[in-house]
Amino acid sequence: MKRFMQMLRNYLAKRRLKRLVSKDGHCNIEYGNVRYSNFFAYMLDLWTTFVEIRWRFVFVLFIASFTLSWFFFGLLWYSIAQNNGDLAWQHPSANHNVCVRNVYGMTTAFLFSLETQSTVGYGGRDITPNCPSAIALLIIQILIGTIINCFWCGVVMTKISLPKKRVKTIAFSKMAVICQNRGVLCLQLRVANLRKSLLIGSQIYGKLLRTTITPEGETIILDQVNVDFMVDVGKDNLFFVCPLTLYHVIDKTSPFFEMSVETINQQEFELVVFLDGTAESTSNSCQVRTSYLPEEIMWGYKFLPIISRRKDGRQIMLMSGHLCSYHSEYTTWLLVGG
Repeated sequence: MKRFMQMLRNYLAKRRLKRLVSKDGHCNIEYGNVRYSNFFAYMLDLWTTFVEIRWRFVFVLFIASFTLSWFFFGLLWYSIAQNNGDLAWQHPSANHNVCVRNVYGMTTAFLFSLETQSTVGYGGRDITPNCPSAIALLIIQILIGTIINCFWCGVVMTKISLPKKRVKTIAFSKMAVICQNRGVLCLQLRVANLRKSLLIGSQIYGKLLRTTITPEGETIILDQVNVDFMVDVGKDNLFFVCPLTLYHVIDKTSPFFEMSVETINQQEFELVVFLDGTAESTSNSCQVRTSYLPEEIMWGYKFLPIISRRKDGRQIMLMSGHLCSYHSEYTTWLLVGG
């Protein structure tokens, strides 16, 4: 029972943590007082709106667009048949020249509209050369149906190939650490590429978000401070073939310089880390984001090495669900990676 209560408290504590950027990179922003003019701006940029909406709405709009277009043109075919006297309740004569064969009601007009726009053509209903208006409507419906097909094919293909899917295979460590690295104090985190295809031209950088008060007394919410990250070879054009340990040197120019092991958990800030690159397989630019709160930065811990060499000389990367680190001062083991 005690263990359950502790797990419940930990869960509620995590829910109380307020982030601007979630661990998986989503921005937790809500817009208030959005006017109708701003809403219509989304409608003017219709293509981006359709690409960014959820799949459930795409499916609903996909079905609705085809169904409504079939019904709308069915009404037009019914109107043409009515004006020509082709309907069953109009009792056409045996030698009557119809516009569309076997269209004698609303149901058959809808079926003919569906067959025309989807180019099915069962053969039971077909157009005759007796009505120029029917020929013009046939051309218009085929053109509009082609536009609708091209539009939805483009939306589906664009959503499938979005670079957001590629970032799902870039994993950051759940925790960051502060420790000594080559004689200087550094903040470190780890990132791994789960695919064999590389990210070309990868760049890593960070932003420290916090509330500050200027000397003039102005309160700046979400003040952004640059946090530079690098590996041993630099910070640009990373060779992202294996998991990398990124570090930020804590010197006098670092926003972490005034913090200590006793005060870091008392601070209110959010460290947002960005990784930009180009997917090798698709040539799409993508950005991976994650964030760390003060509770997720552990002072005095180190990441364990995760790359080893086989006996035959080939290198092998060892990765597990969690990465352990050993802290000599407190002599305790702790899980710091994921």
